[in-house]
Amino acid sequence: MLQLTDRLHRIKPSPSSMAGQRVRELRAAGRDVIGLTAGEPDFDTPLHIREAAWEAMTAGKTRYTDVGGTADLREAVARKFRRENGLDYTASEIIVSTGAKQVIFNAVLCTVQQGDEVIIPAPYWVSYPDITLLAGGVPVFAPCKPENGFKLTPEDLERAISPRTRWLVLNSPNNPSGAAYTREELTALAEVLARHPHVWIMTDDIYEHLMYGDAGFVTLAQAAPSLKDRTLTINGVSKAYAMTGWRIGYAGGPAALIKAMVKLQSQSTSGANAIAQAAALAALEGPQDFIAANRAAYQARRDAVVTALNEIDGISCEAPDGAFYVFASCEGLFGRHTPDGKVIRNSDDWVSWLLESQNLAVLQGSAYGVDTHFRISFATSMTQLAEGIRRIAAAATALIR
Repeated sequence: MLQLTDRLHRIKPSPSSMAGQRVRELRAAGRDVIGLTAGEPDFDTPLHIREAAWEAMTAGKTRYTDVGGTADLREAVARKFRRENGLDYTASEIIVSTGAKQVIFNAVLCTVQQGDEVIIPAPYWVSYPDITLLAGGVPVFAPCKPENGFKLTPEDLERAISPRTRWLVLNSPNNPSGAAYTREELTALAEVLARHPHVWIMTDDIYEHLMYGDAGFVTLAQAAPSLKDRTLTINGVSKAYAMTGWRIGYAGGPAALIKAMVKLQSQSTSGANAIAQAAALAALEGPQDFIAANRAAYQARRDAVVTALNEIDGISCEAPDGAFYVFASCEGLFGRHTPDGKVIRNSDDWVSWLLESQNLAVLQGSAYGVDTHFRISFATSMTQLAEGIRRIAAAATALIR
């Protein structure tokens, strides 16, 4: 009989990945399901990036690369950090991995011992707690209240820190809320962190280029240079460049940490895909104008979705600062019941009712640590979004007070 390890029982399958799989299964079974769960752009990877991959293949660049990434790509990443974030990293301070998720996995597995704590502001991306648990660590959830824009306050950060704290994970713009920290907010958090030199900071900046309005993006090491020596700045090409399936993430950080992460990676995946690295190089070094065009399309969708959701009785939604999700409250529906008598008590009940009654798949807020909300991805066409909102309204209207 197969015996699985205890470490595997600490974690659960990714809710977002499983939701996408469920949508595909239901469609294959003939159901007219609309899926608003996917955390990936609906735009194609730009042509010049695809051409760079083809050129790499035809030139025979299809062999193993250095474990931490090709020299060309690591240099391009270093230039990106200098150009866009004002951060100076050498090649020994850069790692390229098979997606930003692997960068996070590497960092946690290299540094978190049994019982070490990782502060995770909630709402959070679904994988942060499980990667921590897999390493034997303890996720410490720091609630970020809607009235604070779903952002971590200095007071809540101070309360969460203990002698066992190893990392603070900061995701801005945030998945699922879209909340993004200003320079002033990051500086205030940095003042707390300065008093606790044993705490390292992991910034997940994957939605950096998807910021709306006039506020510019700022990462923590940029806002607080004194913390750069204990900050791992993580990014990748998946969201801004519509390259989710190419699986390339990267990070800049202290050389000793990067060296340890490369060592771990050498015994897991080794180097990332050589062709995808060539494509990522073209993404970082090539034309960037399409990013603004895509961002404008996302912003129009965001505005339409937020307006429409706020017209539904029992639903409320603030406009996100960035990313391509809205994190809407369904708390106003709690206590109502379906025509067959099932009471809507939490986000899981509401999301199940949407799928059952309207063939609409969204993600429950409980997966992100906030059970009063649900997440909708607007990385899809306006037509799909309009139909999705119509189904949400129909599901809410069908509930009985």
